[in-house]
Amino acid sequence: MPIEQVSPGLERIIGLDQEVEWLASGFGGDGSALGVPWWPAEGPVWFQEGGYLLFSDIGGNRRMRYNDADGLSEFQSGTNEANGLARDPLGRLLACEHDARRVTRQEADGGITVVADNYQGKRLNRPNDLVVKSDGAVYFTDPYRDTYPGMELGFAGVYRVSPDLSDIALLIDDYVGPNGICFSPGESILYVNDSRVGLIKAWDVRPDGGIENGRLLCVLADERPGVPDGMKCDLEGNIYVTGPGGVWIVAPDGHHLGTIALGDGRRATNVGFGGGDWKTLYITTFEELGRVRVNIPGVPVPRII
Repeated sequence: MPIEQVSPGLERIIGLDQEVEWLASGFGGDGSALGVPWWPAEGPVWFQEGGYLLFSDIGGNRRMRYNDADGLSEFQSGTNEANGLARDPLGRLLACEHDARRVTRQEADGGITVVADNYQGKRLNRPNDLVVKSDGAVYFTDPYRDTYPGMELGFAGVYRVSPDLSDIALLIDDYVGPNGICFSPGESILYVNDSRVGLIKAWDVRPDGGIENGRLLCVLADERPGVPDGMKCDLEGNIYVTGPGGVWIVAPDGHHLGTIALGDGRRATNVGFGGGDWKTLYITTFEELGRVRVNIPGVPVPRII
């Protein structure tokens, strides 16, 4: 499928003749027991030092690895249906574990540290996606559905965990389905989207790590399948977000520049930059992993500002 240009300037960001290269398939699993149709592939995160990508196969309860030399392999099994993945400034892997209802960090020795599993003594719902600030603070989304079993909080939330993991603060409690989350390149703005409403909001980040001045940035409206889900920024602040028809490219001021169209009814679930020069955009869908080249590098991970 071609790149769909909506506004002038898109050609500077991505070649309009680019095609998505599909690398692997066969991921996902039935999610109907929890009121969702399918647990997809998710959370692509690049490991520059090893030259490989990790991503979640939620339905398969495993973590997958991909690089060009070796292709696809299973990296880890028994991941508690992990969804979003991120890395902290020390390069450690963090994961939102659906089944265990927690956010965890994997240490260098393989041990697991619990970053967050409750708020004010009540268990989290099902943490979905996360981003780590350059000071080590962890920001994550925790959607709510009444089909999830054993819910204790009764609302969807967006949280910040302090760098030393001693404090968890509720930042947002008025979203319907908070999902994708990312910072602008300089970490002055936090973007959070809502899958069930179809929008992105922007928040100014205070020096203390809190947020303020929330405002609507973009509404993702289209008749094709797909919703706002995973989201990342390039070094110029352009936002790559999954949405109807594929992956939307949104300018920092919120206007829609164009869409990386996936075709064949595919629904993108998340995106992540990598490929050595950070100009490869990896895309997960409900069942596949793909990639496309872009002209402006993504914000590297780990984030060291």
